[in-house]
Amino acid sequence: MTLLEVSKISKRAETDFTLEPISFSQRKLQKIAIAGETGSGKSTLMKIIAGLVQPDEGQVIFEGKAIEGPQDKLIPGHPGISYLSQHFELPKFLRVEQVLAYSNMLTDQQANTIYEVCEITHLLKRKTDQLSGGERQRIALAKLLIASPRLLLLDEPFTNLDMIHKNTLKAVIRNIGKELKITCMLISHDAVDILSWADQIVVMRNGQMVQKAAPEKIYRQPADEYVAGLFGKYTLIDLTQSPEFSRILKVNTKGKRLFIRPENFNIAKRSKTSMPGKVNKISFCGSYYELEVSIATNVIIVTTPTCSLKSGDPVYISLADYFLL
Repeated sequence: MTLLEVSKISKRAETDFTLEPISFSQRKLQKIAIAGETGSGKSTLMKIIAGLVQPDEGQVIFEGKAIEGPQDKLIPGHPGISYLSQHFELPKFLRVEQVLAYSNMLTDQQANTIYEVCEITHLLKRKTDQLSGGERQRIALAKLLIASPRLLLLDEPFTNLDMIHKNTLKAVIRNIGKELKITCMLISHDAVDILSWADQIVVMRNGQMVQKAAPEKIYRQPADEYVAGLFGKYTLIDLTQSPEFSRILKVNTKGKRLFIRPENFNIAKRSKTSMPGKVNKISFCGSYYELEVSIATNVIIVTTPTCSLKSGDPVYISLADYFLL
């Protein structure tokens, strides 16, 4: 069931920025993430969806009806859609329960369910100036959820949070859809946050939508180098200038290059299907090691769960998978 339909939305700002015509849809409970570099139009697009910014052209259809912009109604916004800005504020010096009570039209049981989902039950007696950034974020979320939205828009919800509070908030956002049956859309710069959460990803660049696809396709088959770089490290190989790769790959690239993620290289034994190289650098990254390896004139990035090598060591590399880009 289609909940949201974004149809040919465009916006011309006073600067050189222009949001080009953008169209996509969102089903009920489908999780959509919007990714892109700073200034790519992510927040502008989300505010238009929320009814907080007037588009120049196009329309947003929510639950079968057009969303009115601020030029069409006195109070901007839509009662079925809640938007959490990355610059949200909470009233100062009030207890959390007071902040939440002002907008609470729910029964105690319904409100308590939201507090439990947002993991703030233990914070209700605390004052807002005694909260961490992660706690404030979850309370701001609860304040929006009390209004019983059907669509929740989150603009950079993980910004400036440490890993502990970030993981807590990620769990909360997952449970909002699972427990409260509220559809979510979010903006984030963190590839891990997006890839592990979203059902679909919309990638923005310079006001344009450059790719919309499932996370795995975005990661493994990006539309271009820009999309590839947003979601992690990679290596590009031109077979016409890489004899070692040409030796083991008998393919017609049709002028394209090999796009290879680090995990698609393997440290191997010497064989007809491996390439000799030299380790330039080794970085320990927690659950894996990242190696920079020179193969003839190419420098590649390899990840491996264990590593007994050191810088300067000879090594043989095999290739598990690639994509032509």
